[in-house]
Amino acid sequence: MSTTAASKFPRIAIIGGGPGGLTLLNVLARHNIPATLYERDETPASRFHIGGTLDLHDDTGQPAMKAAGLWDAFVEHSRPEAEELFVTDKSGEVLFRHAPPQQGAGRPEIDRSVLRQVLLDGAPEGCIRWGHAFVSAAPVGKQWEITFANGHTTTVDLLVGADGARSRVRSLVSDAQLQYTGLTGVELSCGPDVAAQHPQLMARVGKGAALAYDDGKMLAAARTGDGGLRIGAFLSNSNDQENALPDPSNAIPYLVSQFDGWASWLRDLIGLADDKKVYMRSMYTLPVGHTWPHRKGVTLLGDAMNLMSPFAGKGANMAMYAGWQLGLVILDAHEGGDLDGGIAKYEEEVGKVAAKWAAISEVNLRRAMGPNGAQGMIEAFQAAFAKSE
Repeated sequence: MSTTAASKFPRIAIIGGGPGGLTLLNVLARHNIPATLYERDETPASRFHIGGTLDLHDDTGQPAMKAAGLWDAFVEHSRPEAEELFVTDKSGEVLFRHAPPQQGAGRPEIDRSVLRQVLLDGAPEGCIRWGHAFVSAAPVGKQWEITFANGHTTTVDLLVGADGARSRVRSLVSDAQLQYTGLTGVELSCGPDVAAQHPQLMARVGKGAALAYDDGKMLAAARTGDGGLRIGAFLSNSNDQENALPDPSNAIPYLVSQFDGWASWLRDLIGLADDKKVYMRSMYTLPVGHTWPHRKGVTLLGDAMNLMSPFAGKGANMAMYAGWQLGLVILDAHEGGDLDGGIAKYEEEVGKVAAKWAAISEVNLRRAMGPNGAQGMIEAFQAAFAKSE
C-alpha cells in the first residue's frame, strides 16, 4: 500500500493485547494495513505468569494463525504430545484416555505465554502502545476520540474493543451485564524444578493434562512447555462477590480441604503449588447469543464480544477467529468494499458462531459440575474428538 493510500485509509485502534487483538493486528500488518494496538499492561511481560496452555482448533485458531502469517512459528513452538488427556473422578482411577494424534493432525497445544510472544513478535515495530489503559471514547463527527488513563488521547475512524471480559469498549454498543456462573476458579502453578522432584505425580498427569470431575467440583493439571505444571480448580459457590473469596494466602490449605475424600495423588497436586502464585476469581459469562445494534465506527471481538466459560475450549480460539474475520472485512474495505456494512455482517456472522460455542460451553459446564461430572465430560470429549478426526 502506498503512503498516499495509507493516509486515506481509516485510522484503526485496537484496545487490548490478548490473542484476538494481536491476531487482528498481525492479519492487517501482513497486508500492510496500519493499525495501533493499545494495551494497559506496562510491558509485554506483565502477564506472562497468568494462564497455562491451550489447543488451537482447525476451524478457528489454526486458520487464524495461517492468515496472520504465523503458522510456521506456531508449529515450531506447539507441543502435539501435550494433547494426551486423562479423565478421572475423585477415586483417581483413569476412566478415559485420549492419545496424542499423529504428527501434523489434531489440535496442538501451546503455552499461552508462548502464543502471545509469537503474536507479539509478528507485529510491526512501534504499532503497540504499552501502558495505555482505555478510559472512554466519545463520538467527534464521524470519528471517535479515545482517552486513556495516562492522559493520552487519539482520534480514530474504527475502534475495536478486544479488551476482555470486563471490556470498557463494550458499553459503547451494548448494555449487556456479566452473569455469574456459580463457580469460583483458582489457578495455581508448580515450577519445573519442583515438578521434576515428583516423577510419579507427573506420570499421573502424563504429557498433557489430567482432569478430575466429581461432587460438583473440578481439578485440572496440565504440563507446560518448560516442564512445570498448571493446576486449576473450580468450586461451586453461590457467592458472586470476588472480594469475599478466601484469602489467596490461605488458598492452598483451603483447596486441599475442599477436595477431602478425593484420591491422595489429586490432593498432592495442589500441595505442589507455589503459594505465592495463586489467582482466584469468580467466573462470569455474557448471555448466550449476545448481540447489539450495530454502531458505526465501533465493534468488538473475543471476550468483549462473547465471553463464555472454558468448558468448550473455545474462548481464545473464538477471539483469534474473530480477529481473522474482522481483518478480512478491513482488507476488503481497503480494496474498495463497504467497511461499515462489512463490520455489521461480521458482527452477525461471528456472533452466530460464538453463540453456538457459548451454548455448548454452558451445557458442558452443567455436565462437568453435575452429579456424574466425569462421565458427562467423557461423553463430551469423545464427541469433540470424533468430529476432529
